[in-house]
Amino acid sequence: MYLRIRAVDVVRIPPERLADDLEETIKEMLCEKLEGRVDKKIGIFVAILDVIEIGEGRILVGDPGVYYETVFDALVFRPVLQEIVEGEVVEIVEFGAFVNIGPLDGLVHISQITDEYINYDEKNMMLVTKETGRVLREGDKVRARIVAVSLNERNPAESKIGLTMRQPALGKLEWIEEEREKELKRLAGVVGEEGATGGGESR
Repeated sequence: MYLRIRAVDVVRIPPERLADDLEETIKEMLCEKLEGRVDKKIGIFVAILDVIEIGEGRILVGDPGVYYETVFDALVFRPVLQEIVEGEVVEIVEFGAFVNIGPLDGLVHISQITDEYINYDEKNMMLVTKETGRVLREGDKVRARIVAVSLNERNPAESKIGLTMRQPALGKLEWIEEEREKELKRLAGVVGEEGATGGGESR
C-alpha cells in the first residue's frame, strides 16, 4: 500500500550550496538520499513531498558543510502480507509471471496462477492453461494477493514479493469477469427454475 508518512532526518548542505534557497536545497538533498531507498520497517521511499520543519544548522569540526535536522513528509510503498494488489504482467518466464505492482515487481509462481495445469509457450512468451486454454502474457492486468515479502535494504533490486492468484476473485481481470458472468447466469438459471416449479395454491 502507499502511505504518506512524516519522518525526521539530518541533511548535510555542502558549502557550495549554502547561498541557495535552504528549503529547496534540503528537499533536493532528501530526494537524492532517500528516493528509491528501502527500509524494512518503513517500506520503499517513492517521493519526498514537503519539507515541514528545519532545525538550526550545526557545524562539525573539520567539515565545511552545515547539518540541519529536518521534518518532512514522504510517500512510501509498504507491501503488506495478505494485501490485494492489481498490476500489469511485465515478464513471462518458465516458472511464472512477474507483475509490476508499484516500485517493485512481484512474482506469481506458476503453481500460484490457477488450479489448472499450465504450459509455458516459450516461442510466444505466454502461459497457457491446459483445460480451458486461458492465456497469460505480458501486458495483461491481474489482481493478486501478497503472500511473501522480503525487502533488501542494501540492494533494493533484490527485494522479493511473492504473489498468488489461486483464490476467488483473483487472477487475470478478464478471467475474473468471465467467472462473474458465469455465476450471474447460474444464479439467473436457479431463479428461473424456482419460478417455473413454484406455484400458488388454487382456490
